[in-house]
Amino acid sequence: MADTIPWSALLREAADLLGDQDARRIVEEITGAEPGRLHRVLDDPVTERGVARFDAMLARRRAGEPLQYVLGRWGFRSLDLMVDPRVLIPRPETEVVAGLAVDALHARARTGQRELIVADLGTGTGAIALSIAVECSTARVIATDASPDALAVARANLSGIGRAATRVSLHEGSWFDAVPPAAEGSLDLIVSNPPYVADHEDLPEVVERWEPADALRAGPDGLDDLRHIVEHAPRWLAPAGTLVLEMAPQQTEVVAEMASDRGLAPSIHPDLAGRARAVVARKAPE
Repeated sequence: MADTIPWSALLREAADLLGDQDARRIVEEITGAEPGRLHRVLDDPVTERGVARFDAMLARRRAGEPLQYVLGRWGFRSLDLMVDPRVLIPRPETEVVAGLAVDALHARARTGQRELIVADLGTGTGAIALSIAVECSTARVIATDASPDALAVARANLSGIGRAATRVSLHEGSWFDAVPPAAEGSLDLIVSNPPYVADHEDLPEVVERWEPADALRAGPDGLDDLRHIVEHAPRWLAPAGTLVLEMAPQQTEVVAEMASDRGLAPSIHPDLAGRARAVVARKAPE
């Protein structure tokens, strides 16, 4: 019976239950259709295996699991990343932060420096670290995470970026503890999207239920990890090196002041919605 059902019928079923966007993404994933080309497969008959996979994905999404986890992958800048509940879902705000990091490295490269050393602290999926490696051909990236599960996801994503992967190394440990000691004082860029949600702060139910709490919450004011990174960054940065941090909008002024107190020159940058989202802080040249 399954081979008499066209994909258009399953697309309509999913759209009735989930909405058009989720339905399209699920059917694209199962059929392998490229975005914008789904119409080419809608008249194809569905196999028994295709029906089983469709039913499983539909049930997971209807149970509230985020679409990104149901699909098992999500786009980030130029990357197609593996994503599952071991890691946070990559978000547009973090794409902006990755762009700030890339811009800082390109500016650094224009000064004539050949190899640029980068530390991405708390790499998760590897989204920022791998974007830097792909977009900055002179960057060597140290990607760290305290979670071995997260590093397993980052390692899987690392295998998908081709030759740029040879310039990325993964290290398990907490913040700077995981960075090779030889890098102290020589990092051209430190970038991080650390946990920044206060312990008492309410989160959307879907985030609270599905995403890893250790990657979200950071103490009574949400600043524990940001405070630690800012405190230790100056001794790890090279002269004229740059620190790029993501945080909540209400934290940016506080973190900028922390960075200034540590001798860094901070600036605050908005996300795509115009909300303050990142602090970029530069160390003075020698």
